[in-house]
Amino acid sequence: MIAIASGKGGVGKTNLTANLAVALAGRGLRVCVLDADLGLANLDVLYGLSPERSLRDVVRGECSLSDVVVEGPGGVRVIPAASGFEELTRLGADEQLRLLAEMDGLEDSVDMLLVDTAAGISANVLYFTAAAAEALIVITPEPTALTDAYALMKVLATRYGRREFLVAVNMASGAADAEAAFARLARVAERFLAVRVEYQGYVPWDDAVPRAVRHQVPVVLAAPAAPASLAFAQLAQRVGGRPVAGPNGGLQFFFRRLLGEGGR
Repeated sequence: MIAIASGKGGVGKTNLTANLAVALAGRGLRVCVLDADLGLANLDVLYGLSPERSLRDVVRGECSLSDVVVEGPGGVRVIPAASGFEELTRLGADEQLRLLAEMDGLEDSVDMLLVDTAAGISANVLYFTAAAAEALIVITPEPTALTDAYALMKVLATRYGRREFLVAVNMASGAADAEAAFARLARVAERFLAVRVEYQGYVPWDDAVPRAVRHQVPVVLAAPAAPASLAFAQLAQRVGGRPVAGPNGGLQFFFRRLLGEGGR
């Protein structure tokens, strides 16, 4: 259960999520992606999908989760967002039970759930990222991206008690550029927040990525030999090979925490 977040918009977080999911599925994992950018959902756009229903229809009792989940490219399953559905973390008791029951039915068929959050430090971003077993923070080498990532980590550490963060660098000019950006963020976070920050790798700037976005196809499928695609494969190998977390790795536990039933 990995929440993928960023302090700043424009760092390519959703594109990274979309390609990471396909790369993980290519390793034989059963992957599902929850689009948690409830205000500006666009994961379906990157995948070239046109979902008719969303998670909101499930909690309203209008359909089951199986009616909402859509098949994406590369065998990835997608739970579409409900744009503007800010009340997800303030559901009534009946709605909570309905959602938890639906997630219980999904759990046995999913090895990994990626949660694509919105950028920034809004309440929904914090709820989703605090509830997940792992938090993957996406940055670029730009100073503003590092500053905003630190701000997000600070809130999650001080208010929600998260002590470990995974970090991936996107759109770097090379390994040295990416490693330097990570080192700057890790040095400050570890010193002032007393958290553990773990480098997961980087994705280089690659012209194949915007071309794939325009065609609404993940670059790992559109151009599997492109430098970015090879980097996504390495990122998937690292993320997918991490040891399984404790009880907070399960779908039920994730949604109980999200809805306030499991405590933080």
